[in-house]
Amino acid sequence: MSTTHWIDNQKNLMLFSGRAHPELGEAVARELGVELTPTTARNFANGEIFVRFEESVRGSDAFVLQSHPQPLNDWLMEQLLMIDALKRGSAKRITAILPFYPYARQDKKHRGREPISARLVADLFKAAGADRLVSVDLHTDQIQGFFDGPVDHMHALPILTKHIQENYNLDNIVVVSPDAGRVKESEKWANQLGGAPLAFIHKTRDIDVANKVTSNRVVGDVEGRTCVLLDDMIDTGGTIAGAVQVLKNAGAGDVIIATTHGVFSGPARERLSECGAREIITTDTLPQSTEGWDNLTVLSVAPLVAKTIHEIFENGSVTTLFE
Repeated sequence: MSTTHWIDNQKNLMLFSGRAHPELGEAVARELGVELTPTTARNFANGEIFVRFEESVRGSDAFVLQSHPQPLNDWLMEQLLMIDALKRGSAKRITAILPFYPYARQDKKHRGREPISARLVADLFKAAGADRLVSVDLHTDQIQGFFDGPVDHMHALPILTKHIQENYNLDNIVVVSPDAGRVKESEKWANQLGGAPLAFIHKTRDIDVANKVTSNRVVGDVEGRTCVLLDDMIDTGGTIAGAVQVLKNAGAGDVIIATTHGVFSGPARERLSECGAREIITTDTLPQSTEGWDNLTVLSVAPLVAKTIHEIFENGSVTTLFE
């Protein structure tokens, strides 16, 4: 008596992109050699979002890519709805890709009666049906523990440092942290840039005023050197522009600003264009335009995201991407 096996071992990778940053979705699809799954998405008159996939997703290994620029809440909701639609469409596994993790700065309570918004975002993704999260340069490592499932924390450091290695004299570089809290991250940069010396800027922050920081003084020798001033994200640019002035006042030569997430809200473009920095290097985790900038360089994370998707799909090791 023969037995018929109805088990299909053929794996099916499907890539979905939200409307926030279609260029990144298309670039990742090209790197993977796949097509983005056709998706209908629109807003109702009252702002509610509707999504529907135009192909069957049953049994698929689904990857949902969404960037989170302004209006952040709309794009977050759209991604959650896409995940819910995949879950209800019987996708086998759903991986949410968040190049820029929304609400990452609210990762702990500074005072009483405050939310831990980064944890709430992780809970929302779990409730929607995500099995796994992928993000690039989380604001703090602890956010990995907020999601009940695997979290792949990718790093843009090799992308950013490669650009610096190819365009600047490493013998004259000093890596500068914008505050004492990011010195550990600066050490990784220094090692990647051939053991460059470190400096940091001592600053104070007004906890009652959002986005307001007073930069005070440089700790470390920067005189005559090319300073690589780094931060994981730049929002309104006030802090980092002030830090450039502090470095210049301390006798620094050129100042290069490097950041993974160029949020660049409000006056950021004007501040950073006029702050005296030779170059601002960022990535496309958020949509970027070089229009109106003389000194902005945008590097793509699409190859990194595509490699990560490939390793997850093939049940490989994401860690090997950084070894």
